[in-house]
Amino acid sequence: MKRIGITGSLASGKSTASNFLSKNRGPLFSADKFVKKLYSTNLFKKKISKKLNIKNFKNVKKTILREKILENEGNIKKLEKIIHPIVRKEMFKFMQKHKRKNFIFFEIPLLIENKLEKNFDVIFFIKAKKNIRLKRFCLKGGSKKLFHILDKNQMSDAKKKKNCDYVVVNEKNFKFLKKSLSDILKQYE
Repeated sequence: MKRIGITGSLASGKSTASNFLSKNRGPLFSADKFVKKLYSTNLFKKKISKKLNIKNFKNVKKTILREKILENEGNIKKLEKIIHPIVRKEMFKFMQKHKRKNFIFFEIPLLIENKLEKNFDVIFFIKAKKNIRLKRFCLKGGSKKLFHILDKNQMSDAKKKKNCDYVVVNEKNFKFLKKSLSDILKQYE
């Protein structure tokens, strides 16, 4: 079993790379997709509303959380203290469930920041220039201000890539990204 981690900075193309890498090769655990599911549970919403002083837990939605982060950047750390342990637990359950597969893929945005490197056999770092990432983030409905706050709270690309096996630049088109990823993955197939 090869445990393959995919990480990168905000809006670098991690999901696109993860979906391509895992397609017909093995199961994919996406931390972002898991967190999205968490936001639909009342227990999780109650924890978040208490931590961020949101009066009605039913109001815990991405738009409200964005406002809370824009009001106070410290709210990012509060959210992470709740979210990260739950995601980590789910990640290990996924690993155990699929231990007989040849490949298991993990899309973890803060893989390096959370010191999870030892849990993976191979780590891909998806990289793109900041201006390209900002454009992608805004195209998905994010604001420039929120991008800069979230980006500032991540480790720099230079530090992250030191802990990764492969750096894949994603600044062109999908065809180019696909070729770069395929060339690397051939070594393991």
